[in-house]
Amino acid sequence: MTALTVNDRPVEFAMDPETPLLWALRDAANLTGTKYGCGVGDCGACMVIVDGEALRSCLITLAEAEGRFVTTIEGLSRDRSHPVQQALVAEQAIQCGFCTPGIAMAAAALIGRNPDPSDEEIAAAVPNLCRCGVQPRLVRAIRRAGRVARRVERISAAPAPGISAEDAAKDVPALAAPGPPEGD
Repeated sequence: MTALTVNDRPVEFAMDPETPLLWALRDAANLTGTKYGCGVGDCGACMVIVDGEALRSCLITLAEAEGRFVTTIEGLSRDRSHPVQQALVAEQAIQCGFCTPGIAMAAAALIGRNPDPSDEEIAAAVPNLCRCGVQPRLVRAIRRAGRVARRVERISAAPAPGISAEDAAKDVPALAAPGPPEGD
């Protein structure tokens, strides 16, 4: 059994210790926000935070993760309130969404250690590949998340899941439910 802490919960995996952490998270723990992309560490879709550092989970074995603290996209925040998640939405830095969890994890690790990164630091810390071409918006989102983390700015983004449409429209008028069809 390989023991580690995943999203602040102790977990023991009854799997081959040489299994990539990616597959333990997805298949055994059902944390499918961590995506399989390339399997060789190039794309970053499988990025998780291990002991505060963004790492590609396809390149880490369970044995290497033993005793460590792992955070997946599901553990970043329960209500999508993490500054990176809020900024990605506010800056419309999400297209298809496949690579977004890995990008969010790399960005969260960066903002956690440096909430005022330069563009060069962002490029070095978030090497994730995105086919949709969101890079300029991504950089803006990470810089904005840093401002939120430093409490220089607040984001009024979409409300957390589970809120009623009426309550959402009060907080974010653009989300107002459409009226009855014309002619009724």
